[in-house]
This record gives sequence, C-alpha cells and structure tokens, in this order.
Amino acid sequence: MASKFTELAIDCADPRALARFWCAVLDYEVRSEDPDDGSVTIGPPPGPEGRAGTGPVPPVLTFAPVPEGKAGKNRLHIDVNATDREQDEEVRRLLGLGARPADVGQGPDVSWVVLADPEGNEFCVLAGRRP
Repeated sequence: MASKFTELAIDCADPRALARFWCAVLDYEVRSEDPDDGSVTIGPPPGPEGRAGTGPVPPVLTFAPVPEGKAGKNRLHIDVNATDREQDEEVRRLLGLGARPADVGQGPDVSWVVLADPEGNEFCVLAGRRP
C-alpha cells in the first residue's frame, strides 16, 4: 500500500483571504476553520446527497497563518487547468480574482502561464485540459 496525496498545507499571512481566493479558483468551499490556530481548510464540495464523488479524491488545501512573509520562488507549486474555457480566458478570470503575472524565469516559449496568488505564491495555468 502506498501513501495518498490528500492535503497541501500553505503558510500565509491571511488564511481566510487566501482561502477565499483559492475557493474561487478551484470551485472549492471552506471545509473547516480552526479558531485556535487560525487555519482554514478548503476542498471540493460534496457530490449528490453529500457523498464524495467517484474517482480520485482531490487534495484539500489548508492555509495556516505564519508571521514571516514569503521569500523567494516556491519550491512546490500548484498547476491548474481550465475545465470549461480556453487558457487565455482562464488567465483573465484569475487576474480578475486577484492573481497577478509572475516571472520565475519561464521564458516566452512555454505553453503555461505563471501567475501568483494574492500572497505571491506562484502557480501555473496549463494550456492543455486534463480530466
């Protein structure tokens, strides 16, 4: 038996605000908020009748408050794929949600677009759609 990827923890300054951004990006919803440590966990909405969907379970994202700011390029990042629109339309939508263009040395000839979330965490918008 192998381990399963179930959760990605993201350090941040404002967990609620960053959770709202990523909920809008991924069509996720807030699953829990911890009043003791201030963390917020988001995940996909439940399927019909409150059941999890079939197939692989997407990981939840947990945003945890930390006092220090982001320093340098992320060593790990999220890739997203638009499911119902073209890449350029999705990039415009994400920019409207508060993302901003990011340069991590990707060059002009790549098929993905690098953006940063409101706290500066880089992520990629891929050109190809994947289920």
